[in-house]
Amino acid sequence: MYEPIRSKSVHSMAGESDFPHRTREEELDIQLAGHLAALLAVTHELGLDTEAERIAGQITRLRGTAPLRHAGLGGADPAALHRRALALAGRALVVAASRADTAAAILAAERMDAHTAALHGTQLVGAP
Repeated sequence: MYEPIRSKSVHSMAGESDFPHRTREEELDIQLAGHLAALLAVTHELGLDTEAERIAGQITRLRGTAPLRHAGLGGADPAALHRRALALAGRALVVAASRADTAAAILAAERMDAHTAALHGTQLVGAP
């Protein structure tokens, strides 16, 4: 009654088996490194060199190469930079937690605490 399908599905892409697929872990590594790289740029802008080195170390661990450094300062409002850094650290924390990366999660949580304290005008012990 029904005739069997004789051709490939129109939904499959030609050469699909040649397409390089990444694992979920690799995708999360790329995402986490991206959030940390953005956080690194904001951290440099704030002049927090010690913290920037810690973030750069995590990026190097994830990517296998040292991150490029942001050379210029934009002169943005420090409060706006702290809010941006807080959001970026939060994103990094979510990804680090989903990939069970304790070191990156701790770093992101510490940065969130430090930027929250900076926004509220308080100083954390051990924070710049």
